[in-house]
Amino acid sequence: MGERAGLFDPIEIGGVRLRNRTLLPSMTTRLADDAGYVTDATLAYYRARAEGGVGLVTVEMASPEIAGKHRFRELGIYDDMFLPGLRRLVETVHEAGARASIQLGHGGSRARSAVSGTTPVAPSAVPTPVFEVESEIAVPEAMSPARIRETVDAYVAAAARAQRAGFDMVELHGAHGYLISQFLSPLENTRTDCYGGSLENRARFGLEILRRIKSEVPGLPVIFRIGVEDFFPGGLTADEGIQVGRWSERDGADAVSVTAGHYRSLPAAERMIPPMAYPAATFVEYAARMKRLVDVPVIGVGRLGDPDLAARAVADGKLDVVALGRPLIADPHWVVKAQAGAPVRRCLACNHCITNMRSGAQLSCVVNPATGRENVYAGTSAPQSRRIVVLGAGPAGLSYASLVAAGNDVTVIDKADRAGGAFRLTGLAPRFNDVAAAEPTFEAYIGELERACRLGGVRFRYGSEATGDDLRGADLVAVATGADYRFGLGAVVPRLLRTRAARSGAAARLFASARVRDSLYYRLRTGRGAALARRLPLEPGTEVLVLGDAARAGKAREAITSAFDAALAPRTHPAPTP
Repeated sequence: MGERAGLFDPIEIGGVRLRNRTLLPSMTTRLADDAGYVTDATLAYYRARAEGGVGLVTVEMASPEIAGKHRFRELGIYDDMFLPGLRRLVETVHEAGARASIQLGHGGSRARSAVSGTTPVAPSAVPTPVFEVESEIAVPEAMSPARIRETVDAYVAAAARAQRAGFDMVELHGAHGYLISQFLSPLENTRTDCYGGSLENRARFGLEILRRIKSEVPGLPVIFRIGVEDFFPGGLTADEGIQVGRWSERDGADAVSVTAGHYRSLPAAERMIPPMAYPAATFVEYAARMKRLVDVPVIGVGRLGDPDLAARAVADGKLDVVALGRPLIADPHWVVKAQAGAPVRRCLACNHCITNMRSGAQLSCVVNPATGRENVYAGTSAPQSRRIVVLGAGPAGLSYASLVAAGNDVTVIDKADRAGGAFRLTGLAPRFNDVAAAEPTFEAYIGELERACRLGGVRFRYGSEATGDDLRGADLVAVATGADYRFGLGAVVPRLLRTRAARSGAAARLFASARVRDSLYYRLRTGRGAALARRLPLEPGTEVLVLGDAARAGKAREAITSAFDAALAPRTHPAPTP
């Protein structure tokens, strides 16, 4: 842990002390109700991250006025009627030892009228592609000077409301193509008045909001989040974005949060939340550049889920606070585990959490089925004092073994020579969850999951089938041996992946089709667990669970969910009749 020590040192932002240098950034959850009120699910989601040790919880983007709402079930802060729920939320975070912030973000042209019930507003009437459950081209209303003043007033009122709710600070969202970012972008801001043209004019809107909050809501620290590089012609450049960050410090920002990317980014909008094919620490050099130029704390983000990498970024002086969005969705206890030197459940950076949410679903995660369902597992526990044999070391088998390791005698047996099963082949496929696949992310996930099992006392044996001796005396056998291909495809698809033929020529074009991938990965496979279980030499009374693909061929998230459900809400299954 010594090499990671700096990451866990306290730090102050605007006089507010954080217990360490980690931060949960704003991530839309859709856990509010239809009107935007805090729910029990909202409390449970944020409580889990706060209890996991993070220094600052940034509650998800909330619009300062109803015209800025851009998601159904978006958390509300634009009216006093939301105060009771927001106070409960802050109390929940504080009780768990973390500080609480909330992101004030206005959708601007990306606020669909179907969500807000009103025409979206923006610096200019530039048609904007919007996706919220469905696609549309929104044509916003260009803001008059009076309308700009009205929106700035709303930001100040929302900040004051946040302070009354007990939040320790607020964050202004000036990135990713939302309203402040739209003012900064020359392509989306074609105004000819004092809010358009030069960088100083384009930055005026966001900086006016910042100055007004600092002046009219005294004692409330403000983090200014800037997307320093838009990655499209006509967008904000890195030099401009860095300059806006410097101006935000001049105008009172208590910290600068550095990110990049925009809904119009090329080659795709995914660049603002870089998926697995992008290098780790994608944006850290932008943060390092900002840190050399400002004296307030600098927050960095972007594929920093490897604890050693995050700690090194702090130790090397490239940033002061590490923002962990997807890593804390995958493992809410990332901070306490990393501080103890224990393995964390590694995020795949597959962006399921983003793409699935944008389709209208609440926040969820492939590797952590408890995300957004914290209350489902509340009060459940794994079985105790049992001898458990797990057949199969893929994601389902390893997840189950890790969850039942404490208090049980657990052995994992796999006929392959290492853990991972078919999941390792996934990294060789052209795509996973609509993003380009990359082997290292799957290797890291499997490696750390196996390490967590071993540290929990789980024994492993590779390279042979389970024998009667292995199963003798077992109280429970979990069959997680995966699925077989039908129609003799069992050798074809793995060969295409291992030889990387699937990434070139006709095979690549074939794998580019979501329909073909769906068939090859799921529909043409069948679970073999039940048949295998019937052949096992089990003693009378031995219970059997069939998990994941072994029960029903499906997606990784379904397989891992079955392991969580079996481990944390165990049910009794009699041994099959021979």
